[in-house]
Amino acid sequence: MSKIFAVANQKGGVGKTTTCVNLAASLVASKRRVLLVDLDPQGNATMGSGVDKSELQLSTYDVLVDGLPARKAIVPTESGYDLLPANGDLSAAEVELLDMDARESRLRRALRDEHDNYDYIVVDCPPSLNMLTVNALCAASGVLIPMQCEYYALEGLSALIDTITQIQHAANPELKIEGILRTMYDPRNSLTSDVSEQLSEYFGERLYRTCIPRNVRLAEAPSYGKPALDYDRHSKGAIAYLALAGEMTRRHGAGRNASQAAPVAQAV
Repeated sequence: MSKIFAVANQKGGVGKTTTCVNLAASLVASKRRVLLVDLDPQGNATMGSGVDKSELQLSTYDVLVDGLPARKAIVPTESGYDLLPANGDLSAAEVELLDMDARESRLRRALRDEHDNYDYIVVDCPPSLNMLTVNALCAASGVLIPMQCEYYALEGLSALIDTITQIQHAANPELKIEGILRTMYDPRNSLTSDVSEQLSEYFGERLYRTCIPRNVRLAEAPSYGKPALDYDRHSKGAIAYLALAGEMTRRHGAGRNASQAAPVAQAV
């Protein structure tokens, strides 16, 4: 049965989509079957996976609003993972879901038939705590929280944890924080070190040892519709996400060929 991770943080620009696309590719490189679900109306994970969002016939919108089986909208990518794509149509879903029964569990029901087809399902959430994000949290077994090591990031993290707690009590008691991922990491910055230390004290083992550095190749890769691993597999960004995939699979030993997971490292 697959593990479903929602990659969430209501603060924009922290590397959610970058993490989703590159983690999916890195898990595939470690012999896992992966589905990436784009739940952001901007469709950046879709474009970053090499799929043109303007040419989609079916998307996450059809799955959430019309009840289309997820399998009918899923498309393969050149990087080896499958994609449930999204585009601007998903903006309408935020409003339409409000009038539907069991509105918070539409994604969970849609992914139920896909559990046996994948080792990991990674959900890219929009940068807000709206009904789309609630659907992701209700469907997930864990939340991966990417964040920059800066003051305002800590403030936003508190609000997200409150939301996760509410979802646990109301709709998904199995939901937990899978891990905190430090992104755009620069160890030369004293504030980065201070915030990193606070995260370590509060979250302990839930703070990933792997840090994702600021890296030009990570920033360039989406414009080519590729994960960094396909764009420049020797870049620090690509190596860091391989390390993250290795650390993640070591945590719970899920999926096939677990012994082939990438080594844990800090690529900074």
